[in-house]
Amino acid sequence: MMAKVVNLRSFRKRKERAEKETAAQVNRAAFGRTKSEKQLNKAKRALEQKVLDKHKRED
Repeated sequence: MMAKVVNLRSFRKRKERAEKETAAQVNRAAFGRTKSEKQLNKAKRALEQKVLDKHKRED
C-alpha cells in the first residue's frame, strides 16, 4: 500500500484558514456585543468598583 500524496501548499492554506476562523470566533465573542450590552457591562463594573471603594480602609 502506498501513502496518499498530499499537496503541502494546499495543506498549509487549509491550516491557515482554520486558524484565521478560530481567531475570528474569539474576536466575535470579545467585540461582537451591542451598544446596550456594552453600556450595561460598563455600568455594572462601575457599580462594583464603587462598592469596593466604599470598603477601602484609609490607614
